[in-house]
Amino acid sequence: MKKVAIIGGGVIGLCTAYFLQKEGHEVTLIDQSAMDFGASYVNAGYVSPSHIIPLAAPGVVKQGLRWMFNTSSPLYIKPRLEKSFMDWAWAFNKSCSHSNVERSVKAIKQITLLSSRLFSEIRASEGFTFQLENKGLLMLCKTYAMLEKELKLVKTASEEGLEARSISLQELKTMEPNVNMDIVGATHYQCDWHTTPQEFMSELKHYLTLNNVQFLKQERVLDLHTQGNSIISLRTDQRTLVADEFVLAAGSWSQLLSKKLGIKIPLQAGKGYRINSYQPTGITIPSILAEAKVAITPMNGFTRYAGTMEIAGINHTIRPERVAAIASAVSTYYPNVKVPISEQKEAACGLRPVSPDGRPYIGKSHKCRNLTIATGHAMMGWSMAPATGKLVAEILSEKPISIPLDAFHPDRKF
Repeated sequence: MKKVAIIGGGVIGLCTAYFLQKEGHEVTLIDQSAMDFGASYVNAGYVSPSHIIPLAAPGVVKQGLRWMFNTSSPLYIKPRLEKSFMDWAWAFNKSCSHSNVERSVKAIKQITLLSSRLFSEIRASEGFTFQLENKGLLMLCKTYAMLEKELKLVKTASEEGLEARSISLQELKTMEPNVNMDIVGATHYQCDWHTTPQEFMSELKHYLTLNNVQFLKQERVLDLHTQGNSIISLRTDQRTLVADEFVLAAGSWSQLLSKKLGIKIPLQAGKGYRINSYQPTGITIPSILAEAKVAITPMNGFTRYAGTMEIAGINHTIRPERVAAIASAVSTYYPNVKVPISEQKEAACGLRPVSPDGRPYIGKSHKCRNLTIATGHAMMGWSMAPATGKLVAEILSEKPISIPLDAFHPDRKF
């Protein structure tokens, strides 16, 4: 048994704590927040093996440049004269290639399929009741140009053994009889699942508390004390904590802490927004509005509209124009669905840690013997969380690793 300190109380940290305590380790989890908000709570709730194409793909930089000066665009990158941002932007540009996509597809597929299975296993073995439904994911297209792109992605997914297909508008009407859609076509990924995030987070925190995982909430890690190439303790604003192993799962803040150890993990905070709507919509199947990059999820008791990627540093400022863009997109694709101003005013945001190549960092850096890094999942943190937690537990328990980790190595070069 090892004493393990996990820095970060989002879904990655919680899933890591879950699998570590299952292996018999003594776990302490530290988070600077009250652990009741952020990306783990405001995401679209997708468990999406379909999302095999990384954010860094051909054409993304060109599109991003067109959107750069439009603060309501789906992808908004705010230029800044900061070395960390400029290093990340250079690496991101280099990663937007066909070769990066080829390297990423199988790795992303493996980890998301593992996560899908683990979500189901956790729910069944612990008697959890969180929403977990396999209705698939619709990609809704307003233009034939976008539909053509989506059909190519369906072909790629099918070649990888994922359940994906094109569907006719008539079939779509049968699947969603209670909503009108203003689109030219759609595809359907039957391999995808969806959840209500706060339900899973609440049940998992309750379970971990009952199973002797110690939570140190609203404590900020100030420093990591080392001896040779090992961490011997960490210091928060309230105490010093000694452990055998340390896990860095602090999301967008991970890079700030890794620097203290001389470990460079290029990372930027990617802000995403969500609107919860309690109006009747008739929507029963999750969908992504392909051109607008907006996700729609029928959750327990409400419908969630989520989207945008805003890379503008670590901040939680709500930009009304970005919220309005999400609301407008919903009504553009679903003409009879309106998002009241009152619900738009209640919008929330979360910061997602974005690596330059669209793949997370999972594993140990050669620069520190007893630190395991688990961050950089971008929009896929929810989809990859259980698998990431299991992989970290396997590393620390010195057990066979469920899937190859080379594609996620923290020391990889860009």
